[in-house]
Amino acid sequence: MLHPHRKRTHKLGLPPGSLVYVGERPNTEVTLSVIRFSEDVLESTTATDVPELARRLQQPGTFWIDIDGVHDVGLIEQIGRLFHIDPLTLEDIVTTTQRPRFSDDGDHLFIVTRELSFDAAKRVIRHEQVSMIVGKHVLLTFQERPGDVFDIVRSRLRQGRGQIRQRGPDYLAYALLDVILDHYFLVMDEVGEETARLEEALLSDTADDAQSRLNRLRRELILVRRAVYPVREQLHAFLRSESPLIHPETRPFLKDALEHARQIADTMDALRDLLTSLTDQYTSDLSRRLNEVMKLLTIISTIFIPLTFIAGIYGMNFRYMPELASPYGYPIVLLVMLGIAVSLLMLFKRRGWL
Repeated sequence: MLHPHRKRTHKLGLPPGSLVYVGERPNTEVTLSVIRFSEDVLESTTATDVPELARRLQQPGTFWIDIDGVHDVGLIEQIGRLFHIDPLTLEDIVTTTQRPRFSDDGDHLFIVTRELSFDAAKRVIRHEQVSMIVGKHVLLTFQERPGDVFDIVRSRLRQGRGQIRQRGPDYLAYALLDVILDHYFLVMDEVGEETARLEEALLSDTADDAQSRLNRLRRELILVRRAVYPVREQLHAFLRSESPLIHPETRPFLKDALEHARQIADTMDALRDLLTSLTDQYTSDLSRRLNEVMKLLTIISTIFIPLTFIAGIYGMNFRYMPELASPYGYPIVLLVMLGIAVSLLMLFKRRGWL
């Protein structure tokens, strides 16, 4: 699981708009994937640099330009100049700790969201920042590293299914956000299944590592919450925007995505309440077990207190003590001590303490 806090100290003192990459630097080169499409045309290529990208933009159609890797701030700055993106927006793109949000910058829309996916092999949730620039005929997506959840959208573009090739960049941006939301559901399902397994283990008293599992699930849910909650505000702002870049035909789909985001938030609230309940149950079980142990130790101590008192009395080195000279003194004392122990046990049994 990636840690939600990343160092920003190297940005201290720099003026606003300074491009400094903040995030985990990948070991791969930045790639520029270009998909040009229309109702009848689909062309998928890779640009080697920004001048080549500019030449490709001279062709007709709608463009989806996917930039994998934002650690090369020089390249990001060149892309910003090509598409007239202001430095503050570029700064948010290369600072990969942004809160999901939406802003209308006039000639383009800026969207920041977080992509979540579940790594089944390592049983962890992976996340990264995805930034989008929606223009009149182009959609730019900026991702931290190669690999994403958008293959289903690429497949729809190749096969020409649905309305995606008949619509503009605003609908394509919605389609990407919708896929991200679908994976939120998958992540919630995995967290829910893990929570159900933990609950079953707690009920059967077989969860030896319950505390660590509870802590891990709570940390994961906090990370998911940081991604999910702002998405509702983001989609609401997207829907309410009066930008001409958002076509009226796209708005019903944005309403549907907003409803999905609300469902995810409700699911996460239910999981959080369940984890809180499991934590309380685990703490209560620990207290109950501790009380049982303390109860047993208290009973044992109570039984041995008078026996220890008698043994202590007869352990004193006085010459004249009762029964010291009697050949039956030792067994009599032992019988008295046994009688005291049995009497106490019967008393505890009658009181219901055993």
